[in-house]
Amino acid sequence: MDKYEEMCQNFKWQIPEFFNIGVATCDIHAHETPEATCLILENSSGNVTKYTFNDIKKLSNRFANFLKSVGARKGDRFAIFLSQQLETAIAHIAGYKLGLINVPLFTLFGPDALHYRLENSAAKFIIINNNDLEKISEIEKNLPNLETIVVVDGSINNGKIFSFDFCINRASDELIPEKTYSDDPALIIYTSGTTGPPKGALHAHRMLLGHLPGVQLPHDFFPQKGDLFWTPADWAWIGGLYDVLFPSLYYKVPVFACRLKKFDPEEALHLMEKHGIRNVFMPPTALKILRNIKNIRTKYKLNLRTIASGGESLGEETLLWAKEELGININEFYGQTEANLLISNSATLFKIKPGSMGKRVMGHKVAIIDENGNELPPGEEGEIAVKSPDPVMFIEYWKNIEATHEKFIGNWMKTGDTGKIDSDGYFWFSGRTDDVISSAGYRIGPSEIEDCLLKHPAVSLSAVIGKPDKLRGEIVKAFVVLKDGIEPQKNLLDELKQFVKKRLAAHEYPREIEFVDSLPMTVTGKIMRRELRKMEEEKRKEVKQ
Repeated sequence: MDKYEEMCQNFKWQIPEFFNIGVATCDIHAHETPEATCLILENSSGNVTKYTFNDIKKLSNRFANFLKSVGARKGDRFAIFLSQQLETAIAHIAGYKLGLINVPLFTLFGPDALHYRLENSAAKFIIINNNDLEKISEIEKNLPNLETIVVVDGSINNGKIFSFDFCINRASDELIPEKTYSDDPALIIYTSGTTGPPKGALHAHRMLLGHLPGVQLPHDFFPQKGDLFWTPADWAWIGGLYDVLFPSLYYKVPVFACRLKKFDPEEALHLMEKHGIRNVFMPPTALKILRNIKNIRTKYKLNLRTIASGGESLGEETLLWAKEELGININEFYGQTEANLLISNSATLFKIKPGSMGKRVMGHKVAIIDENGNELPPGEEGEIAVKSPDPVMFIEYWKNIEATHEKFIGNWMKTGDTGKIDSDGYFWFSGRTDDVISSAGYRIGPSEIEDCLLKHPAVSLSAVIGKPDKLRGEIVKAFVVLKDGIEPQKNLLDELKQFVKKRLAAHEYPREIEFVDSLPMTVTGKIMRRELRKMEEEKRKEVKQ
C-alpha cells in the first residue's frame, strides 16, 4: 500500500451535528484573531483595500440585520447577482448566518437566464450591481416572489429597492446567527447547462467540509504559512466559491479579489506578481490562453506555490508548458456542481500521469460503474460515479424530483461522465455520456482528440462532436479556433487531419474540420458541445429544404 492509499484508508469524516458556513468562515476567526486579513481587493483603478475578519463579521451582521428587517427568514432564497467583490462575500456570509438559501448568479446572465433561475428558485431577495438594475427591472413584474432588491453603488430607496450603503448604515453590527444543522440547506447552484436546461443543485452547510480534502490535495497540503489564494473564476461558480473563497476563509487564509471583465493573461501575471499570490485555481481555458505569453519566468517574478485546474482536461502539452514556463506542477482535479472535488492529482504525493484526472480524493468513494450500477474492474470504460452518503454531495435538484431520481442508481450518484480507472487507481476521462461518438463500431471520446489538436502550433482552441453519417453512424467533426495571424487554408485542414491521424488512430481523426472565430462556452469556460450539435442540425435542415 502506497503512502496516499494509506492516507485514504485512515481518513474519517468529522461532520458535527450543527455547522454554519458563515460562522465557520468568519465569526470564529473574528473572535479568535479579529485583525487577521480576510480579503484583499483591488479595484479597476489599481487601489488596494484590505479587510479583516472582524470587518467582515460586522459588515455581514449589519446586512443580515437589514435582511431580517425586510422579512428574511430561515429557508428563504436569496439571489446574489454579483462578481468578485466585497459585497459578494458579505452577502453570502450574511445569508448563511440567517439560515437563508443563497443562490449565486453570474453577472453575464441576460434577462431570460436570470428570470428562469429567479422564478425557479422563488427568490425573495436579490443583491445586484447598479449597472444590472435594468436587467432586473425588465423581468421583476413576472417575478411575484421577489420582494426586495439591494443595489450596490445605487442610491434608490423606495420600499422595494434599497442601496447597499443604506442597508449597512442603518443596521446593528450585533447578531446571533441561526443555529443550523450540518444537513440544513445552504445554497442552490445551477448547473452550467452543458447537457440541457439548468437544474438547481441544492447543497447543505456540510458541503464546505466535504470540499476541504479536495482543496488540500491539489494545493499540496493546503494551507501552508504565507499562502494567499486567487482565482480568475467568478465567485458565482462553485469553482470560485468552494474551490477557493470559502475553503480559504475556513482555514483563515486571505483571498485576493479583482473584477476582471475579461481574462487577460498579461494582467493576470501582473496581479500575481504584484500581490505575491501563492495559490491559484485557474480554469483550463485561462491556462491555454496564458500559454501564448512567452518567457514568463524572465518577465515576471512570481511567488506561486500551487496551481490547480479543473473543468476540462488540460492534456500533456499544457502540463509540460507549466513545468517549463512557470516552474510548477499543475494539479488537475475533477468534480461537478452536484458533487465537487472528487478526484485529484497531487505531485507531492504521487506521480502525475499526463492525461489522467488523478486518484480519488480521500473521503470519497469513486468508481466506474455499468448501466446497472455494478462496479467495473480496471481498464473497462463506464460511467464515473460517487457513492452516497457523502458530505460534498447535493441534497436534490430544486423542484425536480424526477431529475434527482435519474441522477442516482442505488447508492451511486452518476456524474454523466464516462471514463475508466487503471490498475494504479488513476481515473481517465473519456467524455460526457452524450458526447461519446460512435463511429464504425468504435466509441470515441472528444477530449483526447481536442487535446491532440491543441498540440498543433496553429491551433488555439478546439471542440469535437459526432456528426451523423450514413456509412459510419457518426464521424468525428472538429471546430478549430486558429491562433492570431494564422490563415484558414485548405492545406491546413489536411495537415490537421493527418496530425491527429498520426498521433492517435485512424478511426479517431476528424474527417471534417471547420474553422471558427470562437466556440460556444458556458460562463465557467466549458465548451458547450450541444450547441455545436444544434448548429449542425440546423445546417442539415437547411440542406434538406
